[in-house]
Amino acid sequence: MALTVGVVRESAPRERRVALVPGAVAVLGKTGAELVIEAGAGVSAGFLDSEYREKGVSIASRAEVFQQAQVLLQVRTPGANAEAGAADLAQYGRGHTIIGFAEPLTALDAAQSLAQRGVNLLAMELMPRITRAQSMDALSSMATVAGYKAVLLAADSLPRMFPMLMTAAGTVAPARVLVIGAGVAGLQAIATARRLGAVVSGYDVRAAVKEQVESLGARFVVLDLPSDAAEDKGGYAKALGEEFYRRQRELMGEVLAEQNVVITTAAVPGKKAPVLITREMAAGMAPGSVIVDIAAERGGNCELTRAGETVEAGGVRILGPVNLASEVPYHASQMYAKNIATFLKYLIKEGKLALDRQDEIVRETLVTLDGEVVHARVRELLARPSPP
Repeated sequence: MALTVGVVRESAPRERRVALVPGAVAVLGKTGAELVIEAGAGVSAGFLDSEYREKGVSIASRAEVFQQAQVLLQVRTPGANAEAGAADLAQYGRGHTIIGFAEPLTALDAAQSLAQRGVNLLAMELMPRITRAQSMDALSSMATVAGYKAVLLAADSLPRMFPMLMTAAGTVAPARVLVIGAGVAGLQAIATARRLGAVVSGYDVRAAVKEQVESLGARFVVLDLPSDAAEDKGGYAKALGEEFYRRQRELMGEVLAEQNVVITTAAVPGKKAPVLITREMAAGMAPGSVIVDIAAERGGNCELTRAGETVEAGGVRILGPVNLASEVPYHASQMYAKNIATFLKYLIKEGKLALDRQDEIVRETLVTLDGEVVHARVRELLARPSPP
């Protein structure tokens, strides 16, 4: 019996992405898997049911997808869909394997609920940053989209134009943009701001990224701070001590006062985002300046940030966008679908799903298996002994 892979319409509020696009179906072509998708699942992202049918994908109701599929591909599994995910819990059962974003380090109740139902869960955000998993790195893909969109939001909110212009009415000076955090989102923000003609600076606690920032035409901001141990072995930024962040804020305040736009991207997986911009620092910026806080969903890098809202303080606008990738659903879905389809293809051996926990990619992404929470970090957060 062939493995059936299902995709349902995303139920999270304002989520417009879809986990599989017609163009990614070919990735799974040689696995022997049969594909079924809920009617209308791709419409919000710009993909019609007819496009899926042309690729050999069956169209069904939501209930039929849950009944027929052994593997379910989602953008947001219940853990990453707190508002509406619980409604689907009854549809999941023993034998189901879910792959998608799951917030496993914070949504512990959801992980336990899925384990209790016998559901196997693989979390895309836990994908290890190793060479052979690069094509499966959905977190980086979505960060690319977020960095791009953040600059467009800033440009739309700023009462200035980004590029320098020579006009009959005189010269228009370019906007000055600072991007804090030179990860994937930050580098994309730098590149996008440069394309729009701004004078761009970039800052990161990891001195090693200086070359990357400068290669995009931006100036690298150097603060007198220790940069050792700012990065973990997986390539992600690490949480640093409060004394470090206090000194960083002190030095950064002078840099911020010179900027028209600040885009913050500093986030640490599973932890609250560090506060890099205090109320006083924001007040030191010129009226009309804009702060776009990509880390708003994690509590924000700016003390004034409110997730999903725009705050005005002393003439400075602080934007706290959430789920930026969903604002560009066509290409975000295209990128995510390639990541998740490549991952699933990797997991299918001889037409069957093979979850080999000796494999680093499987071990690092597998959260629940056969009724147990098995991921070491998640078990640690649940105060449980070593994985079974």
